[in-house]
Amino acid sequence: MDLEVEFTWRGRQIAWKAMGTGPAVVFCHGTPWSSALWAPFAEALAKDYTVYLWDMPGYGASSMEPHHEVDLGLQGEAFTAMLKHWDLRAPHVIAHDYGGAVSLRAHLLHGSKFSSLCLVDVVALRPWGSPFFALVKAHPEVFAQLPASVHRGALEAYIAGASYRGLHAKDLARLADPWCGDQGQAAFYRQIAQADEAWTAALEPHLAAIDIPTHIVWGEDDTWIPVDRAHRLHEAIPGSTLSLIPSAGHLIHYDAPVALATEVTQWLTQLGRP
Repeated sequence: MDLEVEFTWRGRQIAWKAMGTGPAVVFCHGTPWSSALWAPFAEALAKDYTVYLWDMPGYGASSMEPHHEVDLGLQGEAFTAMLKHWDLRAPHVIAHDYGGAVSLRAHLLHGSKFSSLCLVDVVALRPWGSPFFALVKAHPEVFAQLPASVHRGALEAYIAGASYRGLHAKDLARLADPWCGDQGQAAFYRQIAQADEAWTAALEPHLAAIDIPTHIVWGEDDTWIPVDRAHRLHEAIPGSTLSLIPSAGHLIHYDAPVALATEVTQWLTQLGRP
């Protein structure tokens, strides 16, 4: 699904798309993904909701300028700006991976109002970041200069490790393509270089203040962000609910799409229409 509109913010072009009618539902992607990961789920919900997809600055169809910061602090501010641009006062928010930290920062630190939160295998609690992350952070300029074929191979191997069941070739290519070419390759290593647990450390003391309905969904076989984080997050957010999906890894969208769609639909249905 192509994002059709761009919002200019601090010199960045943020690509987005809205469709459907009804209560607002906003999807937030993580890294190294884009809104394409959520597109099939958004399309299915568009008959009952107004759904919003967007690519964070430095990701997907949004601008990838080398001088622009792309850290989690910046992304939380960008999401806050997007919500104001859309004039959404209290949407339902569904987030994956980095999108969890981005959404939580927007809500807890920047005052964005949500009707509910659905957190899917999210970055929210320390520790996070793989050994590959640590290696790239130490040498981002070296990785940015890898031959294109070597970069593609390393990138695809990295992405494939997020799936428990394994990815079809076309799905793997779809996820890797935005990060190839001179601009994409540099952007891929730049966003890893700017990853820092300090951005989530700032969130942790505030999690107990969340007073909106919050549902946590996690793949039991997530090796990127192990399932113990799901239990810790459930304990940290008062009144939250937790569902664990068997035989699913971090890319639960591909490993267990029906189970994830069921969780999201049932969650929104349970909340009712405002």
